[in-house]
Amino acid sequence: MDLLLIQFLNGLASASSLFLVAVGLSIIFGVTRIVNFAHGSFYMLGAYLAVTFTGWLAGATSMLGFWAALLLAASAVGLLGAVIEIVLLRRIYRSPELFQLLATFGVVLVVGQVVIMVWGPEDLVGPRAPGLSGSVEILGQRFPRYDLALLVIGPMVLGALTLLFRRTRWGILVRAATQDREMVGALGVNQAWLFTSVFALGAALAALGGALQLPKSAVSHEMDLQIIAEAFVVVVVGGMGSILGAYLAALIIKELEAFAIFQLPEITLVLAFLIMAVVLIVRPWGLLGRPELAAHTGSGASEPLLRPPPVPLRAAMLGLIALLLMLPALVGSYAQFLLIEIFCLALYAQSLHLIMGPGGMVSFGHAAYFGLGAYGAGLAIKYLPVSMELALALAPLAAFLGALLFGWFCVRLSGVYLAMLSLAFAQIVYAIVFQWVEVTGGDNGLVGIWPAAWASQTIVYYYLALALNLIALALLRRFVFAPFGATLRACRDAPLRADAIGIDIRTHQWLAFAIAGTFAGLAGGMLAFHKGTIDPTWLAIPQSIDGLVMVLLGGVQTMLGPIVGAALYHGLEIWFSTLTRHWPLILGLIIVGLVLAFPHGVVGFAERRLGRVGTA
Repeated sequence: MDLLLIQFLNGLASASSLFLVAVGLSIIFGVTRIVNFAHGSFYMLGAYLAVTFTGWLAGATSMLGFWAALLLAASAVGLLGAVIEIVLLRRIYRSPELFQLLATFGVVLVVGQVVIMVWGPEDLVGPRAPGLSGSVEILGQRFPRYDLALLVIGPMVLGALTLLFRRTRWGILVRAATQDREMVGALGVNQAWLFTSVFALGAALAALGGALQLPKSAVSHEMDLQIIAEAFVVVVVGGMGSILGAYLAALIIKELEAFAIFQLPEITLVLAFLIMAVVLIVRPWGLLGRPELAAHTGSGASEPLLRPPPVPLRAAMLGLIALLLMLPALVGSYAQFLLIEIFCLALYAQSLHLIMGPGGMVSFGHAAYFGLGAYGAGLAIKYLPVSMELALALAPLAAFLGALLFGWFCVRLSGVYLAMLSLAFAQIVYAIVFQWVEVTGGDNGLVGIWPAAWASQTIVYYYLALALNLIALALLRRFVFAPFGATLRACRDAPLRADAIGIDIRTHQWLAFAIAGTFAGLAGGMLAFHKGTIDPTWLAIPQSIDGLVMVLLGGVQTMLGPIVGAALYHGLEIWFSTLTRHWPLILGLIIVGLVLAFPHGVVGFAERRLGRVGTA
């Protein structure tokens, strides 16, 4: 009984810390509708600034000085959040909403490298909380005093936020904007400054959550990616925009994790995502959320993809294919090696585009099918064994089966809820691959996945990858411009009308999900034989984010966009990585600049300009 009580208290303390981060994210999304990937960066900055401020303040060794340093760190990050909202996000509010996600991803890259440049790559250890070091005895068990303080801080912040949003004019306006932004603007409220204040508050709460971790754990520049997925889970499980829902979700997740670590420790890696999947399937809008009146895709695909690219772009595309056919005679094997990677990533991005563009569905877990294809081919080679040709055919089949299963659940949701459920399924697959060491090799992955003898030379595999890529891209293009694609766009743009004329919306979206997963699996299988090795990172969250970045960078409203986006993103990544070890900083700044200059993507911008020229 005493051990159960201690674990219960541990869960409460962890829930309080997670709540502080998640509630800021929930508030930001509820008002601005921004899927803020940079929220984890604010969490990380709060921790690093707390280390600095506790060292600067002469009274940091006292209790008052310590807590003043933590609050100062949170305030500084809140101010930085306001600056980012004013300088960057305010300029792109009229752009498709997912381009705002792309902008925050650029901020993640920039902040991550700034942290390394200022504080160094090593982990930092902050001071203990004065007066709260050591532990107390509860029913014969020791429990940290600082965790007792966290037990109080979480509910205190919950109560303060409840009063702020229910008893102040500002809070009432924020709640109104959460329900109907357009009406709030029509009533004369300055939405710009309302959004700025909300973003600043959310950033400050995230930073406070990071600063409070100072006495508990070391501060690392990888903290941002470690916390952001879990924060998204809490927000979705609790219900978008619900403060009490965020606290309840954090409490449920952390309590279950606290007790599961004794009974089934392997499940703790994915328990939060399992909870989210169950909640979204049973109650799609979260525990305390409200059903959306209209499906909100957030894909930015407001223009039907009915026309092929303008003539100049089609001519450029044919010229590029001719150049790629002749290129091996002009460049060495290393350049060919890099181009094969781009071919695979372009197909991966194009497969994601099928559900994001014509389908209007955003997936945060598309890497699941990319990884399933890679592991399907790799496991076939290792354990059956089979030829490369058959293994390469099994790759899209494995991904198809996974997409067919997961898609059946995902298409029953919409907007960010669909995106988060896809992420949950991807994390479940990742956990299985990571922990099934006997079969998948665990974090070591699989090695020795080499092409057949006839395709072992780089130039031969180059032409094989190019041929498979062109065939797959032609098939995807056919799907988009066929009657199936037109029907899929009707389901995206006018679901009520599509349903009224007898179109089975879910079946069409489910089929699109399966097709997209199939081609992503083919891309994963191709890359597996190219690299010769596979590891669980191929299914991880960063791989899914990379797919989103490629699609959005090129343009979600155009067929050529994902191809150009993949080449641009991966090409810049390789180039800058050879110039400086801080290449993510440059890449992040370029992404932010491209979002500001081309709010519809690079190819989307070009098509709009060429379209205007053609009609002038």
